[in-house]
Amino acid sequence: MGHVQWIVRIQCTPDAAGTLATALAKRQDTSWVSLTAGGTEIVCVTRARTPAEHDALLLQKLPRTPRVVSVTAHCLMHTFFGGPTGWHGRSQSLSPHQVAELRDHRPQPPDGDATVPPPDERDERLMAALATDGRTGYPELAAVTGCSESAVKRRLDALRRRDMLFFDVEIDPRLLGYGTEAMLWLSVPPCALVSVAEALADHPEVAFAAATTGPTNLVATVVCHDVRALYAYLTTQVGALRAVRATETVPLLRSVKRVGTVTGAPPSGPARSSS
Repeated sequence: MGHVQWIVRIQCTPDAAGTLATALAKRQDTSWVSLTAGGTEIVCVTRARTPAEHDALLLQKLPRTPRVVSVTAHCLMHTFFGGPTGWHGRSQSLSPHQVAELRDHRPQPPDGDATVPPPDERDERLMAALATDGRTGYPELAAVTGCSESAVKRRLDALRRRDMLFFDVEIDPRLLGYGTEAMLWLSVPPCALVSVAEALADHPEVAFAAATTGPTNLVATVVCHDVRALYAYLTTQVGALRAVRATETVPLLRSVKRVGTVTGAPPSGPARSSS
């Protein structure tokens, strides 16, 4: 889609954190808005197509927000694990048959498949509708985009074949007994960045791993049963990666927005799907 993603860390006063996190969650250009330990930091992912869109948020809106103490932005240069691959704990909670039923069976390109046209305004509306509800049907998508249902279906198939669109199942890990989430900010020599990131991607606790700009060059999100399990993971799994020079562990207290959906209190029913 031509977007560049950033992880933004926002330090603010405790009385402003909840209100600011909710405001960020309502923006269409944000995802994964979370409050971290202490309640004075917000971490979110933003995406922008142009430098102007990025600057509008980071240089104009956030610095002028009352009680924001500091803002740091880390460009996501390469994702090693996450997205459609998701978190290992989801599939570990299912039988092999259930995993097969939920596996993404994306359309295969036919012989001589032409290059898919670049995304346009209709695709933006299509993506926005699916981000709100991944189960949105063809009639509703046709109404949003102004296309026929058959045209919408063909476009979805084309976007999926080119890996420009994927469907993911978002589950609150607490429903599966995983009550502790944390972000790891790792400092790794450039020559060892790929090997360390690929090792992290194989860890069952890791839900996301990516190379970033900034004082640390590798970020990961981990999901554990409890604090003891997090401690064991840090001291055994991460501790065994000799190339890691330094680690900052930031517990996530509350998720305000996951993917495209604003969350509230811990859900009591089955998990919802989103794109």
